[in-house]
Amino acid sequence: MSEEPAGHAARWPITMDKESARLARRVGRLEATLATVELIRDTNARLLDRLMGELEAERARSQTLLLNVLPQPIIDRLNAGEQLIADRYDDVAVVFSDLVGFTEISSRLPVATLVSSLNALFSAFDKSCQTLGVEKIKTIGDAYMAAAGLPGTEGDHVSAAADLALAMRAAVRDAGEPWQVRIGLHAGPVVAGVIGTSKFVYDLWGDAVNVASRLETTAPPGTIQVSEAVATALGDAFELEARQAIDLKGKGSTNVYYLIGRKGALRRRQSRPRTNLRVVPSARRRVLR
Repeated sequence: MSEEPAGHAARWPITMDKESARLARRVGRLEATLATVELIRDTNARLLDRLMGELEAERARSQTLLLNVLPQPIIDRLNAGEQLIADRYDDVAVVFSDLVGFTEISSRLPVATLVSSLNALFSAFDKSCQTLGVEKIKTIGDAYMAAAGLPGTEGDHVSAAADLALAMRAAVRDAGEPWQVRIGLHAGPVVAGVIGTSKFVYDLWGDAVNVASRLETTAPPGTIQVSEAVATALGDAFELEARQAIDLKGKGSTNVYYLIGRKGALRRRQSRPRTNLRVVPSARRRVLR
């Protein structure tokens, strides 16, 4: 049997040491790479979390902006892919308000004061809408339009609209001089829909809108003028005063009423308008229930 060369055994440990060192370096590189990957992963996870948080914040801001112009049920329908929003409702209570003498007031008030006052009033109106479940439709200059009885609202929509009108008048009275308001309220059929593309708006059309607008324009300063349909729906929960029939464009002679306030505690806080009024007799009120 041949013998191993004398130097072979001596070289073997050296070879193993080199291989172990090479493997150790390779393991070290792999561990360093793994640590880098884990660091990148953690960094990306944190970045992803931050981006997701920013995305959710942007979505919330977008939702808030949308809710300023569209009711939530309409937003849901648009998000679902509905292209045309157009509906007909048989009984919606529409409220119109207008600041008396706004053009003259705006010409003499400093711009900052004017805008600040208008913003304070409309913010108070908006808050009352949210509290009462009434949908703000739009503002045009100093005019404010809202409606109750649309999808997404619950309860007695005519009473909610009446409470809104009272709250609006109270807010203007609290603002003091030079502000006065007149308000019209009617309930009836409307058509509702979204118009526009880049600057869309949710709007109402129809008889209830026209009558409410005309009730507002013919109301004396400081009063809330309502139609007979509204007076009938309100019943005994509110104090009403009948006004002599007036001529409304497109309607002819029309029975109208002043809304004074809710009976009870609120009634004591509402002052009567300075006009020649006659209180609705008890027998008449029973008919209006």
